[in-house]
Amino acid sequence: MMIGGAFLCYEGVEKLAHKFLHSKAEDRQHHVELVEAVADESVDLVAFEKNKIKGAIRTDFILSAEIIVISLGSVAGKGFTTQLGVLIAISVIMTVGVYGLVAGIVKLDDGGLYLSRLPRDSAFRRFKRACGRGILRAAPWLMKLLSFAGTAAMFLVGGGILTHAIAPVHHLIQDLSPAGGMGTVVSLLGDALFGILAGIVVVLAVTAWQKLRGPGKPQPA
Repeated sequence: MMIGGAFLCYEGVEKLAHKFLHSKAEDRQHHVELVEAVADESVDLVAFEKNKIKGAIRTDFILSAEIIVISLGSVAGKGFTTQLGVLIAISVIMTVGVYGLVAGIVKLDDGGLYLSRLPRDSAFRRFKRACGRGILRAAPWLMKLLSFAGTAAMFLVGGGILTHAIAPVHHLIQDLSPAGGMGTVVSLLGDALFGILAGIVVVLAVTAWQKLRGPGKPQPA
């Protein structure tokens, strides 16, 4: 559990580090490379984005495993039938609900493009064309919002796992949290702050290890 929580914090800090340690010129150059890759039919886009795909799968796998372990821990004292029912319910919700929603978001711009190209032979189709154009305009902002929310979730989930496993830190956050709803907010902020600090430590450790290995040795995927 703690290893998974530390990994989520590490992923979150890596995203922040990339944003603040890379210049706008580097980001523009990367965007140009992506556009050229999309335009070039000889480029295998899956291979081009191989590292990102691997990273996304790894993060989703760890996050899903953490959710399953936490959920099963909450019914550890129940019977086998109850535990099996909880596991099946979580599997269905994660697969159909969460990942189904993710698949819909990924194809959102395709749907908007399809609607925006419908003929204008009726008022209803003109309305759908307008909706498609609205989707295309809103999609980039939605992706930015989801990226921010996803990074925050990494720190909240990963930091929460770590603080609950480290008793002194957990008790300190609880002591600093006032009663009522504000206490919940302070507790979540404490978890997120600890998650950021833990992620920084892990990033520094991984960076130091990679430098010790030397440039001639293969880097982990």
